[in-house]
Amino acid sequence: MSLEELIAQADARGLAASGLACSDRCVSLLVEDDELLRPLWAHLVDGSDWSESLEKVRAAVGAVEPGSEAAGVAREMLLSAPAEREGEALREWAEACSSASLRVHRLLDPAPGSAEDALPLVAAELGRQTVVLQLLAEHGPQGLRRALDVSGEGRRVLRAVVSRRARARA
Repeated sequence: MSLEELIAQADARGLAASGLACSDRCVSLLVEDDELLRPLWAHLVDGSDWSESLEKVRAAVGAVEPGSEAAGVAREMLLSAPAEREGEALREWAEACSSASLRVHRLLDPAPGSAEDALPLVAAELGRQTVVLQLLAEHGPQGLRRALDVSGEGRRVLRAVVSRRARARA
């Protein structure tokens, strides 16, 4: 099943997890705090309202001036998250985060000039997005822990790419 089909079939928790996972993988472009989004994940687990925690995240990322186009895209993902985890706004956010995260990975891919489907960083991100949605579709709330692990792995990969780029420029 394609990523688009998985998003179209996802329930509210799956959509929220998808958007949050995309944001989680890219947030290290803005802040070094790997725990910044942890409260939002906790709200997904227990089903509680995330609006107050989301406002704290928005304040934290809103206060950071993005140093690159990729960081600006990552920042917008979090600033545009809906306070209510239901309805069409949530689906639109999940779709937008999917596209934005792929754009971030395209911008940072170390194989520029290749055909888009051959970019390894983009292909890996596409795979992670698919896995997250499949985990939630197959396991419901129990899939959140593994989705968080997949997200953390992607965050580490992206951080390593950015680090290599910085060393190459130095």
